[in-house]
Amino acid sequence: MSKLASKRHLISFVEPKSPISEAYRSLRTNIDFSSIDDNIQVIMVTSATPGEGKSTTIANLAVVYAQADRKVVLIDADMRRPTAHHTFSVSNRRGLSTILSRQCDIEESVQSTEIPNLSIIPSGPVPPNPAEMLASKRMSALIEQLREQFDVVLIDTPPTLAVTDAQIVSTKCDGSLLVLEAGKVKSDMVLKAKQQLTQVNARILGVVLNSVKQKNGDGYYYYQYSTTEK
Repeated sequence: MSKLASKRHLISFVEPKSPISEAYRSLRTNIDFSSIDDNIQVIMVTSATPGEGKSTTIANLAVVYAQADRKVVLIDADMRRPTAHHTFSVSNRRGLSTILSRQCDIEESVQSTEIPNLSIIPSGPVPPNPAEMLASKRMSALIEQLREQFDVVLIDTPPTLAVTDAQIVSTKCDGSLLVLEAGKVKSDMVLKAKQQLTQVNARILGVVLNSVKQKNGDGYYYYQYSTTEK
């Protein structure tokens, strides 16, 4: 039995024909067509506050990109509350923190998953200085190296309003997605999260609205994407 088979939040792998999985594929398509002239290769996913589904979103987005025959790597840059190693059932002994602290090479930390085309760089052991590590030249060099090795680089970060990590990482990416839970986050917090990203000239590709029920009342839990550009 697959180690991932019981993980509901990887529905795009467990139930690829479900309406929710189709919503993730639509999100992938929207990102691909968000810019005709520029290559959107390195994408950060964050949220305004904790518990809005950003890690679930990025994990499923990674799966649907891999299913489209793209070579994908997901970096768990949430070194404060990491989850990717649990989601994909990989070791967290080595990862982003050990790469950035020069305790290991990139090749030692990139782990394959049972999903074809999808690799993971877990967070690694929790460091005392996540923000400083993410702001380092070594982090920039890591991203540039991964650009050469993978078609898509996805980076999971802590919530924008909690710490500065997302702002730092956004400056190194081609675009950012903001995940919001419908009915949970207040509009002023959304605006503040967006403002913090735009202050560092982050390119916000759009918003993923999470926990929206379909109008026909069937109760499906799915994601709605909207661009932030007018």
